[in-house]
Parts: sequence; structure tokens; C-alpha cells
Amino acid sequence: MKKEKPGIDLWTTEHYEGVLKLGYKTKETLYSKESDFQKIDVVDTEYLGKVLFNDGLLMTSERDEFVYHEMIVHVPMSVHPNPKKALIIGGGDGGTARELLKYGSLEKVVMVEIDPCVVEACKEHIKVTSCELENPRLELRIEDGVKYVAETNEKFDIVIVDSTEPIGPATPLFGKNFYSGIAACTTDNAVVVSQCESPFLNPEMQEKLLSIKADLFDKVSMYNYSNMTYPAGLWSFSYASKGLDPILDTKPLPPEVLEKLKYYNQGIHKGAFALPQFQKKKVQQYFK
Repeated sequence: MKKEKPGIDLWTTEHYEGVLKLGYKTKETLYSKESDFQKIDVVDTEYLGKVLFNDGLLMTSERDEFVYHEMIVHVPMSVHPNPKKALIIGGGDGGTARELLKYGSLEKVVMVEIDPCVVEACKEHIKVTSCELENPRLELRIEDGVKYVAETNEKFDIVIVDSTEPIGPATPLFGKNFYSGIAACTTDNAVVVSQCESPFLNPEMQEKLLSIKADLFDKVSMYNYSNMTYPAGLWSFSYASKGLDPILDTKPLPPEVLEKLKYYNQGIHKGAFALPQFQKKKVQQYFK
């Protein structure tokens, strides 16, 4: 048997809601800064590559980030018939912008991120997600997303709320005032997709967000995904539109986009809306 050499055993530990603890074998910390909003760390791990933590919670990893970013983007993009302008609220790591910018038909993408240190950390250390943040079709604005949607005169076909958990600077992104602003700055058949927590860990927040959207949009639904790194494994996005059905109105992605993807396809799209029974019983009352 081969004996391991003695040394320091480094682990980065994530504590979630006081009920879960996950550990990641760590090589070194690459970035650590306390911003005006949160503590931001980028850690190089043995298995997941470089990982972004906000206030000790894992946001994205090099190894599996494509699952989250493909599902938050290509579901709405495969439903809207001809989107020209997209808005991202949050998304400071850049992965959502990267996926949207795969579509040459999109004339403009506006990304509103409140914390410049998230953008800085990912530009320096997580190139796989931040690689399109200098794209000329992207308008990157460092400001409050709630304020932006309340004051903008622009209208968007696609809105993606790529937020962290509903704590700290992301708390207002789970409120009715924010979504009233979203509804006001969208076109007639716009699609709005939001990070919607886990049906295991935060079912109450799922119900709250769906109830808010049901008051403001004609179509409301929810779809799931799973990846390696988010606690409890099963997580959700909420879907809303002013008229487009997420299944009936789906169209094939352009071949030049589909060939670049690692997770999303039409089968995954349809299956993601098939919810497990325990979750369906709680949320289907809000579906329209």
C-alpha cells in the first residue's frame, strides 16, 4: 500500500441554512475580499476546479457551471420566437451572459450586477464563465437591479434573474416590487426566468416567488435541474411569460448554438418541467 506524504489537509466548508455542511478539498485560496455587500472568495479545489463563494455559499464551479447556465438561458431562448434584447439581473460570474451571447440574433444584452467585486474576482480567476464580459453586445452595469428595472425605459424580450440565495444583496430580488418592475420593462410576449431555490431546502420561497409571478404574468411554471455542487442536488427555475407556453411554444435551437452545449437539449427541456410529486403538490396551484 502506498503511503501518503504528510502535509496540511485543506478543505473549504460550506454551511447551508444550519442543516447541511459540504466540504471541498482545496489547493489554495486565489481571491478573498469583503465588498460593500458580501464576502467573496475564489478557491482552487482538487476536483471542481476554481469555485466562487459568496458569504461562504458556493455560487459556481468550473466543473459543473454549464448545467446551471445552460438551463437558465436556453429554456427561455428556445421558447421566444424572435428575441432581440435580453436583461440579466445579477449573474456577476458572466456565465449567463456567455450563453446568451451565443445567439447572433440577440442585438443587445444588458447585465446589471450590484457587486463589482464579483465581476472582478471572476474576470481574474474564473475565465470559463467571464470570457464574454468584454463582448461589445453586452452592456455591463454595476448598479442595483431593483432600481434599474424600476427606472429603465427599455423593453426586453428575455429577462433572467440570476441571483444568489434570498439573503444579503439578493433579498429584494425575491419581492413583488421587483417583479412589478420586471413586468413593466418587458415586451408583450416576453419570457422571465428566475433562480428559484431548492424544493427540498426552500419550498416556501418557491411558493412565494410563483405566487408573485402568477399575479403579474399570463403563463407561470417551474422546471428543475441538478448538478454536482448545490446542496440537496435538486434545484429549480421559475418560468413566467406574457403568453408563451414553455412546452407548446418551444422551437429547436439554432444548430450553431446547440453544437456548443454540454447539457441542454430538447429532451432535457421537456423533462425538466415534469416535477416530482411532492414538489408538484405544493406549487401547481400557481401554474397558469
